[in-house]
Amino acid sequence: MWYSGVLKGKNGVGILEDRDLRESVVEVRRVNDRLIFIKLVVGECTLNVVSAYAPQAGLNEEVKRRFWEGLDEIVHNIPPAERLFIGGEFNGHIGSSAGGYSEVHGSFGFRDRNRGGTSLLDFAKAFELVIANSSFSKREEHLVTFQSTVAKTQIDYLLLRRCDRRLCKDCKVIPGETLATHHRLLVMDVGIMIRRKKKVCMRTSEDQVGYLD
Repeated sequence: MWYSGVLKGKNGVGILEDRDLRESVVEVRRVNDRLIFIKLVVGECTLNVVSAYAPQAGLNEEVKRRFWEGLDEIVHNIPPAERLFIGGEFNGHIGSSAGGYSEVHGSFGFRDRNRGGTSLLDFAKAFELVIANSSFSKREEHLVTFQSTVAKTQIDYLLLRRCDRRLCKDCKVIPGETLATHHRLLVMDVGIMIRRKKKVCMRTSEDQVGYLD
């Protein structure tokens, strides 16, 4: 687990990865207690994974501005040829319809849009991203990412580059899994082809066989 936070702080973000991929990590950047990203090289593919925790609605505009500027900087510095996946709690509602954001919103959201959701949509549009969990028709239980006794909302999202949209095979909430109080697990299935090195057969004069990677 890669983590970024402060002791006795209210915020904190982290990324869990399979142990077998540990040696594939070539960079870890802990931006602050709301943003972290790691870069992995798997085969010929470079993957960038970002974990984000946006400020709540009640916080001042300066805190929100710093968050979006930090996320903008991360994405701006990732080369277009590299894969990019962003996941996190964005504390905003993108709504059930695209409403002017058809490039990034797949028209499968939840209820009404608010200001926080508009900020996320503007960010996705600026960097040519798509919100994965708005791209698949799902029942309500597979859309709601936060549920308590008094409310149920969609505030957690997964994003990837629009040009890589075909890589995303599915994205949904797992209703029975709880990450923290009232939060539910959001999962995206991504298919990436990893090329393997070909083995070349060579024969010696004695007809012995050897292999070179």
